[in-house]
Amino acid sequence: LTTFKPLEPYVGMLSIPRDLWVFIPNIGENRINTAHFFAEAIQKDSGPHMLEETVESNFGIDINYYLRVKFDGFRELVNAMGGVYIEIDKAMAGYPPGNYHLTGRKALAFVRYRQNSDDFFRMENGQFMIKQLLKQMLNPLYWTRLPAAYHSFSKYVDTNIPIWIWPKMMFTLSRVGIGGIDSRSINRDMVTPFITNQGASVLLPDWSKINPVIRDIFGK
Repeated sequence: LTTFKPLEPYVGMLSIPRDLWVFIPNIGENRINTAHFFAEAIQKDSGPHMLEETVESNFGIDINYYLRVKFDGFRELVNAMGGVYIEIDKAMAGYPPGNYHLTGRKALAFVRYRQNSDDFFRMENGQFMIKQLLKQMLNPLYWTRLPAAYHSFSKYVDTNIPIWIWPKMMFTLSRVGIGGIDSRSINRDMVTPFITNQGASVLLPDWSKINPVIRDIFGK
């Protein structure tokens, strides 16, 4: 979940673990990542709207737009940007601290890294990679690559964000700076591991700890 507030300026980002146990409208209680799946099984391309409804009903946030990206789109975007340069000061996704240049395939593997990790580590990896890509896109040295990146990316993306919103988002990012993004996650302290009657491992939300974070970022 991301919010852009150009006038402040402010950019807030919140990652939600896929196993968070929530109420899905017309479905019932289940993992939040199943909202899209159930909707798509009933009607193709209805997944994003069901996920919007699920987020709104559980988090009390009005969702204006969505962005759905296929894995191929992520790889193509990174490759069109000439790869992504990252600098890590601690071990992440199987890489020791250091500087690296990742292709699209390696960048996707970085984000999806599973060995000796869990959703909380993957959320951290995902936010880190998003920031590195945005940092590169805001660098004038890479602006000549943006048209090709957009062309490659657009083939694999589904969104209802109007074209006139994108400049406002990028302008807000440029004012805030990548280091100024307020990026947070629903972390281990905000959930309780739980086994359902069907034997599934899920995370029960502690709304007394989650709601203050929601208010901080989204003002709700």
